[in-house]
Amino acid sequence: MTDGVSVVARNWQRAFEQLGFEVITVAGEGSVDRTVPKLSITATVPPSPAELADALGGADLVVVENLCTIPLNLQAARTTAAVLRGRPTIMHHHDPPWQRERFAQITELPIDDGAWRHVTINQLTRKQMQTRGFEATCIYNGFCTTTGVGDRPGVRRRLGMAGDELVIAHPVRAIPRKNVARAINLCEDLDGVYWLWGPAEDGYDDELERLLAGASCRVVHGTNHEAAVDLYRAADAVVFPSTWEGFGNPPVEASIHRVPVAVADYPVAAELRALGFEWYPTDDPEPLRAALRGGDRDRIERNRQVALRHFSLSVMTSGIAALLDDAGWLP
Repeated sequence: MTDGVSVVARNWQRAFEQLGFEVITVAGEGSVDRTVPKLSITATVPPSPAELADALGGADLVVVENLCTIPLNLQAARTTAAVLRGRPTIMHHHDPPWQRERFAQITELPIDDGAWRHVTINQLTRKQMQTRGFEATCIYNGFCTTTGVGDRPGVRRRLGMAGDELVIAHPVRAIPRKNVARAINLCEDLDGVYWLWGPAEDGYDDELERLLAGASCRVVHGTNHEAAVDLYRAADAVVFPSTWEGFGNPPVEASIHRVPVAVADYPVAAELRALGFEWYPTDDPEPLRAALRGGDRDRIERNRQVALRHFSLSVMTSGIAALLDDAGWLP
């Protein structure tokens, strides 16, 4: 799918294939090799242990993407943990429950077992897990670093954008913590088009409709599922005013494609900035306005170099390989 966990899971799949594994994908829905509907977020009953064990087949290693981390289907998480007891498993943690107010009362996740290895997507979560008795390794998300001119005219034409319009992209699904209101305000301040890529989720439809209808700037909602390079090239800037993110893929991707990006001060953004990113603020339009006038190319290039150094697919794959080597799980 298009959410951050799915994007990262696909990149991990590439890494494992590069390391010599045959990868079989299993999920409750989506374009996967084996579908187990009762793993879905919307399922009301969990899969049976036999059903799940059959789907996992004779796998030598299982990677669990967030299912045993965030309690969106707690019964399925319990069943998955029971089936994987004693089996080589990587629990890949994106969103532990204590980082979300609505899940803070859930204390049974994550789950531990001596046969498993835990991986977090940031150092903040790794340290939080350590205080809770979990030893974990941080492996940052990795991204394709290939870029190019892209199809800016084609994307703009298909979405009804004029070639000379100032277009500011918000590459997210619309949910409360993405702070759509702040993104719209910045676009209004800059007299730009607000371009929201993703749909409303988690019951946010009515609120999103109200916000978009009340915007004093022009609004474009959606994409035609173009390649990332085409989407980022069609934008003049990216806005990312989230109040919370487990990581935040779009600022890194925008930096790879040399697009100026305004990023809020959510906790993990501070961790990423400490690695060298010099993103623009979301509460003051003037620095981004200056960049859009062409006066800050050096900073934009420095941001790209930080992304290449820390967040390439090769760097991520090397981290996975080191973890597997230490565990004795390499093919």
